[in-house]
Amino acid sequence: MSGSSPAEFLKKLATSTALCSVAAMGLAAPAMAEDAITAPITVTATGSGITAYEYPGMVTVIDKDEIDLKQASTPDDILRDVPGVMFTGGPRRTGEVPSIRGFSGPDVVILIDGVRQNFSSGHDGRFFIDPSVVNSAEVLRGPSSSLYGSGGMGGVIEFRTIDPLKALAAGETQTSFGLGGQTANREYHATATAMSRPLDGLGIVGSLTKRESGSIELGSGSELESDDDILSGFLKGSYDAGGGHKFTASFLRFDNDAIEPNNGQANGNDYADKNLVSETYRLGYDFNPASAWVDLKSIAYYQSFKADELRLDNNGVGPAGELLKRDVDTYGFRVDNRSRFSLTEDIFTTLTIGAEGYHDEQEGAAGGGVRGGVPDAEDSFIGGFAQAEINWTRPFGFLPGDLYVVPGLRYDRFESESSQAGVDNQDSAWSPRMGGSYMPVEWLNLFGSYSEAFRAPTMDELYSTGVHFTFAPGDLGPGTAGHTNRFTPNPNLKAQKTDTFEFGAGVTFDDVLEENDRLEIKASRYYTDGENFIDLQVNQPAPYAACSPFVPGACDGTTTSVNIADAELDGVEAEAHYENDRIRVKVGFSNVDGKNKATGEKLGVLTPAMGTLDAAIKLPETHSIIGWRVIAADEFDKVNSVADERDGYVVHGVYFAWTASEGPLSGLRLDLGIDNIFDKAYARAYASSYETGRNFKGGIRYTVNW
Repeated sequence: MSGSSPAEFLKKLATSTALCSVAAMGLAAPAMAEDAITAPITVTATGSGITAYEYPGMVTVIDKDEIDLKQASTPDDILRDVPGVMFTGGPRRTGEVPSIRGFSGPDVVILIDGVRQNFSSGHDGRFFIDPSVVNSAEVLRGPSSSLYGSGGMGGVIEFRTIDPLKALAAGETQTSFGLGGQTANREYHATATAMSRPLDGLGIVGSLTKRESGSIELGSGSELESDDDILSGFLKGSYDAGGGHKFTASFLRFDNDAIEPNNGQANGNDYADKNLVSETYRLGYDFNPASAWVDLKSIAYYQSFKADELRLDNNGVGPAGELLKRDVDTYGFRVDNRSRFSLTEDIFTTLTIGAEGYHDEQEGAAGGGVRGGVPDAEDSFIGGFAQAEINWTRPFGFLPGDLYVVPGLRYDRFESESSQAGVDNQDSAWSPRMGGSYMPVEWLNLFGSYSEAFRAPTMDELYSTGVHFTFAPGDLGPGTAGHTNRFTPNPNLKAQKTDTFEFGAGVTFDDVLEENDRLEIKASRYYTDGENFIDLQVNQPAPYAACSPFVPGACDGTTTSVNIADAELDGVEAEAHYENDRIRVKVGFSNVDGKNKATGEKLGVLTPAMGTLDAAIKLPETHSIIGWRVIAADEFDKVNSVADERDGYVVHGVYFAWTASEGPLSGLRLDLGIDNIFDKAYARAYASSYETGRNFKGGIRYTVNW
C-alpha cells in the first residue's frame, strides 16, 4: 500500500474484495499448477477484504486445496498445524475441542458461514461438520469481541462453504465423485457433489458424504474404542437478482451414530449408543449497488444440535437402557453495512456498522428426569457494533509509507434464565479495540493492538444440578460405601473480561530467489490480563485422608463454577511462508503460558512450545505435488499436577497428489499420504489418551464440467 494514490488504493480495495470472495467461497485451483502466487485474503478478521499480512494481528487462511492435501477427516485435521491452536479431548471426533491462545470451549467463537455454533458441553466436541463441505477456513487469533461479542476471547474459527455463483461460469455444470479411506481407524468415505449455474444469476450446489470408521489404533500400540457412522448433507442456492441484490439459502446436516464411552474424551468402560445430529439453516441477503456508501450483508439462521445417548451397560452413573438427552437450539441474525469514502486526499476509510442477536434454548433429560450438568435453560444476546478501517498514505504529511488503523467498539446486552433454578443472570459489556499497522515500506509491517473482550457465563456454568460422578460401593476398596459428587449451581457468576496488548512485525518480499516467488514472515507477542475467569472447581474429599469411605455419603463432593479474580496469559506466535513455481515451505511456532495471579497456579488450556513444518515440491510437468509435514512439541510441564505433564514429541507425515488435466482421464485426482510415519506414541496436553498411530490415507476423485 506504500505510496499509493487514491485511485490506486480504491482499485486495490476492489481487487482485494474480489479475491476475498473467490478465496472464501469459490473452488480453489490445485497448488501444483503454475499459478500466480498471491497473498491470502481474510474476511473474518475485519468483515471486509484485507490481506492477512496487512491485518494488525495474527490470522490464518486455509483454502480448499490445502484442505484436500491434508485429506481431512475431522476439523482437527484441517487446523492441526495452525500456530496457537490446539485440539484437546483425544483423537475421537466426538470429543475434539479447539483452543486458541489458552482459551477453549465457549471462549472461542465457532462460525459456519457466519452462523454461530453455540453448543457447549464438558465432555463433547464444540461443533460437528464434515470436511467434505468445507471450502475454506479462517482462524483469527486474539480477542474479537468488538466484532463477534461473547466468546471472542481466544479468537474465531470460521468455516465457509462453496458459493456456486463464484465457482462456476454462467451455463456451467459440475459433478464430482470421490472415494477414500485411512487405516488407523479403518475408515472409508464416499462423497458426491453436483453444482450448476443454469442461468447467469442462479447457482445451486448439493453434496452428500458417507463416512464410517472403527476403533482407533494409537501410537502406543493399543486401540481406542470408537465406532462412527456418519451421513453429512449440504444444499445451497444462490440468486443474483441484479441491481446489487443477492439472495442465498442453505441447509447443512451432520448425523453421526457412534458407539463409545459416555465421555468421548476418556478411556471409560461405560458405553453408550450416541446419535449426534447438527442442522444449520441459513438465509442470506446482500445488497451492493453501484455506490461506495452501501455494501450490506445480512443473515438469519437456525442452528439445532441434538445429542441422544443410550446407555449400553451399568458401568456409568445411570442404568443400562437409560436415555440421556441434550438439545440446544440457536436462533440468530447478523446485519452490517460497509461504507467507503475519502476523508482527505490521503485518508481512505471503510466504515462498518452492524447489529447481531441470537437466542439459545437448552433442554436436558436422563430417563425422563433431570440430567446432571444439563439444565433446562435459555439465554439471549443483542449487540451493536461499529468499526472503521482507515488507510492513511504518508501519515502526518511527512512519514513514509502507509498507516492502517482499525478502531472498533461493540455493546452487548445478555440474559440467561432457567426454570429449574428460578433465578436469572443478566449483564452488559462494552468491547473496544484499537489496532494499527504501519508500513514505512512495502516489505515491512509493524503492528500493535489493544483489545477488551468478554464471555458471558454459559447455561451449564450457571444452573447445573444433579449428579456429576459417583463411587459405587467397593470402588474405593473392599467394604467401602457409595459416594456421590453433585453439581451445585452458581447463578451469580460474572462474565469473564480480558485486556490484551499485542505487538509484532512482518516482512514480505517478491522475486526473492527467482521471478514470481514470494516470502512472508509474521510474528507477534501478546499479554492478556483477565478478571472473573470462570473455572470449574471439583471439590472431592480425599478418601481415608479427609473422609471415611466406609460411611455412606461421608465422601460426597460438589462441582461448581466460580470466578477467579485475576489471571494472566501470554504467548508468542510466528508464521513463515515461502513459495515459488517449484517449492512451497510453511513454518509455524507458538507457545502459551498462563496463571492465576493470586495463587500462581497454572490456568487456561496451555500448550508447550510447538513448531510445524510443511515442505512440498511442485511438479507441474506431471501436475502433481509431494510434501512432508512435521509437528514438534517440547515437553509440557506448565501444570498444577504431575499427572498432567506430557513428554515432548516429533511427528512426521508425507503426502502426494496428482491430477490429470487432459486426455481421457482429465478431471481425475489421486491423493495419498501417511500420517505419523514412525508410529510415534505421544499425547497432547489435556488429553487422557495417546494420539493416532501410523495412518495410511488415500483418496480418488473424478470431476466433470460441462
